Amino acid sequence: MISLEFMDRVEMFKDLSDRQLAEIGNVAESAEYKKGECIFKQGNPAEHLWIVTDGEVELRCGPVGSKVQKVQHERRDCVAFVSAAQAFGWTCFVPPYKYRLSGYCASRRCRLLKFNKADLEKLFENQPEIGFTVMQYTMTSVGTQFQELQDEIARQRGHEIINKW
Repeated sequence: MISLEFMDRVEMFKDLSDRQLAEIGNVAESAEYKKGECIFKQGNPAEHLWIVTDGEVELRCGPVGSKVQKVQHERRDCVAFVSAAQAFGWTCFVPPYKYRLSGYCASRRCRLLKFNKADLEKLFENQPEIGFTVMQYTMTSVGTQFQELQDEIARQRGHEIINKW
């Protein structure tokens, strides 16, 4: 189980009570990766929601089914990155329930919280207020990531970025 003190520092959970934090902590797992390690591959079943707690994660397009476990960190291969929202893997809630990008540790190391989709769905069914809070934050994160991706594509095409936020 993840400590309440730690869970309380996660932005996604800032509005939850201690009881609710304990419920979420019961379905969380810790995971740690080293620079370049693959967290998940594009095309694989999306069975987890992830939260970066320390370090950075880069999301990249790549060949589906690639056997490469470690990659060099090259900015030109990056098509998206985890935003300040620090949550990713939301495709576990969207058909066809497959990762659309591959995830790699982009810093010296990264620590993540890993939430199994089935465990979250069961918790959300039993505790709708937790589900609402988590899904609201997840959708905000998705919107932020799409905005950042759109800005990056515009930059690569030589367009000026006007921050609308």
